[in-house]
Amino acid sequence: MNSNRSTSGLAYGRKLIHAGISGIRSGQQDLGPRSVSNCMVAAVPDSFKLAALGACLGVLPGLLVRRRSRVSTAIALAAAGSALGFCAGFTWKTRKVTSSLAHSAFREVRRVNDERWLQKHPIDYA
Repeated sequence: MNSNRSTSGLAYGRKLIHAGISGIRSGQQDLGPRSVSNCMVAAVPDSFKLAALGACLGVLPGLLVRRRSRVSTAIALAAAGSALGFCAGFTWKTRKVTSSLAHSAFREVRRVNDERWLQKHPIDYA
């Protein structure tokens, strides 16, 4: 009985994943493939500006700390600041597209979830 439950759980999980991917694809088609790629391409230069700012801010603590490995610490913190700055900038610039794609994916996942609930709890109108 337990293996049957885990098998049905895996099948349900696969169904949810496929529904999410299908929702993202339908969201892309609703927005238009050019719109999504243009938004991504336009977000990269602005994200590099924030990456440079993050690198500069990351270098400061590494240079201010009095240790032997100041240079390696500064480089590591600059890389981390740069990565965080780029991710933050890219996420902020693409938030509208990401929101739209996530909304369509969640809509499909909810549809699959509702189907499963109705299978487990059939409604008898008679």
